[in-house]
Amino acid sequence: MTSATTSSDLVPGGVDAPLVSLAGVEKTYRTGKVAFEALKSVDLEIAPGEMLAIVGPSGSGKTTLVNLIAGIDRPTAGTVTVNGSRLDLMGEEELAVWRRANIGMVFQFFQLMPTLSALDNTLLPMELARRGSRRNRKDDAAGLLAAVGLKDRRNRLPAELSGGEQQRAALARAMACRPRILIGDEPTGNLDTETARSMFALLRALNEASTTVIYVTHDLGLAALARRLVTVRDGRIVADAAANPKG
Repeated sequence: MTSATTSSDLVPGGVDAPLVSLAGVEKTYRTGKVAFEALKSVDLEIAPGEMLAIVGPSGSGKTTLVNLIAGIDRPTAGTVTVNGSRLDLMGEEELAVWRRANIGMVFQFFQLMPTLSALDNTLLPMELARRGSRRNRKDDAAGLLAAVGLKDRRNRLPAELSGGEQQRAALARAMACRPRILIGDEPTGNLDTETARSMFALLRALNEASTTVIYVTHDLGLAALARRLVTVRDGRIVADAAANPKG
């Protein structure tokens, strides 16, 4: 493994605390008497405003890593601190509230509600968070869909959208509550090359507007477009370096 990355390496002058900090993190899944170590002694810091890609073989621990950062899963050992909050110490209800305020998730298989239009899918996180008035929420959702190129498709059900359009709707939904961190778990995995590049351009635009972007990908070409590349293998971070210093 390369030398540990510190907050002073990530933020000029080392003044600001990292947005994400994992220290000594381990994660073991158990099924009966069988135990599987998904992560082993992981240390990772991510500064505000970074764009970071996570790569590695299938089963290496990539998804487990982002699920811990998103508060979807809990470590077996170690600490997970995100935006000043110790996620490993929170209860389930507290985590749910925290996720709505801090995290946007984009999944490989979209996970849109099939009976809701693209507009209503985008509205859903705002409704759950009771963010603003109903009128403002609807206007915000429409604006997000327009921003991802779905202005004229906002009243369509997911089944009436192409794969690329569904992924764009999923991105709009992920950004609905203006999260500080956007996490993608193979967000372009089901898309053709051209659509995947278009999706990545949207992620880059969000990052340039100050959203911290963390994404898992098996596509090394897309990974290289990030500014930092973390490689995971057998539950450990084995490399952590600038992927595209000029990107």
